[in-house]
Amino acid sequence: MRALIGRQEEKEILKAALKSNRPELIVVYGRRRIGKTFLIDSVYKEDIRFRFSGIHGASLKEQLANFHLLLFDKKPNFNEPKSWIEAFHNLGKYFDTLKSKKKKVLFIDEFPWLDSRRSNFLPAFDNFWNNYASKRDDIVVIVCGSAASYMIQNIVNNKGGLHNRLTERIQLKPFNLNETEQLLLENKVKFSRYDILQIYMTIGGIPHYLEKIKPGESVPQTLDRLCFTQNGFLRTEFDNVFASLFEFYENHESIVRSLAAVRKGLTRNEISIKTGIPSGGGLTKALIELEDSGFIENYLPYQGVKDSIYRLSDEYSMFYIKYIEKTKPSKGGVWMKMQGKQSYKIWSGYSFETICIKHVEQIKEGLKITGVNSTHGSWIEKGNGKGAQIDMLIDRDDNIINLCEMKFYNTEFALNKKYANEIANKSNKFAESTNTRKSIFVTFITTYGLVSNQYSNQYVQNELTMNHLFERL
Repeated sequence: MRALIGRQEEKEILKAALKSNRPELIVVYGRRRIGKTFLIDSVYKEDIRFRFSGIHGASLKEQLANFHLLLFDKKPNFNEPKSWIEAFHNLGKYFDTLKSKKKKVLFIDEFPWLDSRRSNFLPAFDNFWNNYASKRDDIVVIVCGSAASYMIQNIVNNKGGLHNRLTERIQLKPFNLNETEQLLLENKVKFSRYDILQIYMTIGGIPHYLEKIKPGESVPQTLDRLCFTQNGFLRTEFDNVFASLFEFYENHESIVRSLAAVRKGLTRNEISIKTGIPSGGGLTKALIELEDSGFIENYLPYQGVKDSIYRLSDEYSMFYIKYIEKTKPSKGGVWMKMQGKQSYKIWSGYSFETICIKHVEQIKEGLKITGVNSTHGSWIEKGNGKGAQIDMLIDRDDNIINLCEMKFYNTEFALNKKYANEIANKSNKFAESTNTRKSIFVTFITTYGLVSNQYSNQYVQNELTMNHLFERL
């Protein structure tokens, strides 16, 4: 089995469950292709005593037949069950035959696919846990699924027999830049950090996508093959993602598309207007599910603004909507042409800002302020006129506010007089609008650093490079 990259916190949770003196019910959820099954197999490879997985679109009879065949291999004297109550009864009888005192793991993968309409799977599982597994201190039950809407509503926030029964909850998120770099090195892909940033902007930190990168290919070659050829793996992935994750996924896709069109993000009311989704429970549910699945992020603007801002944070969705779906299949050379255009420079600048916001803890580490209590957010100037916006600020308890400027550039970035004046104006507007008494430090986060000149020396208090974003915390 290949090496498990990252996931340190998640591994510790799973390992601790094996050592506890109580029964464990653990839910693992996260978007498709994120590595949920691989994580569980890697940690529990020696401890799984039974596993079965839902089959997408299968009938109740087919799901029960699959379960029976798997259990029959373990203990061949069971009759094929006619219901999930009977199936779980047989499963309990099988676990009764296991005499080892070590913790025994039951792994149910793609849990939502098993709970089809009129299958009564969830009540049967509820009964199995409450009347059998919870009475044994040598069992770990892992339930796993990609359909975020189902897992959150029916398992995490269950109001029935599973209410407050979970002992651990693991939400698996995309890799950060450090983990992405580790995975690529493990696969013998030797990209510079600048190249890794370009890859991350397009497909994000989704392990399964990153596994598709081949050693010896450049970034343009990789993206041409995966995104712009007729059979490119990521050419059709967008449609599959939402259909597999969410019930009534059209709302989720509509929200993502509306956010992809607006660089600065949208309020809940603006999303409702742009998508036509009424501002009620349906919109709330879709926003929560998209946030829990890592597609969008919710930011509360600085000081006294009640309406939070939603931004699209899923790199692949942004890249697909901006470039892939608008481009006809080609045999190659597409991305080399596109990345030379001004529109790409603008788009990559926005994408870099999104990546920096995701890596705010690494930025705090680079600023040596991890020991200082702080909050981060965005700021938008109220009133008429051109206005001003700060996409990320860090408000610190040591009387400092970092106003972060983020620039993606293929060499050192030179701050000129015009831009320096814009920064000074933005800082002044922020100070006046917020009435802050804290010191304001302009902080630049760039790829290769700033050119040292009179403007950087005068206006910039802190400077970080992309290397700080790759720090392992």
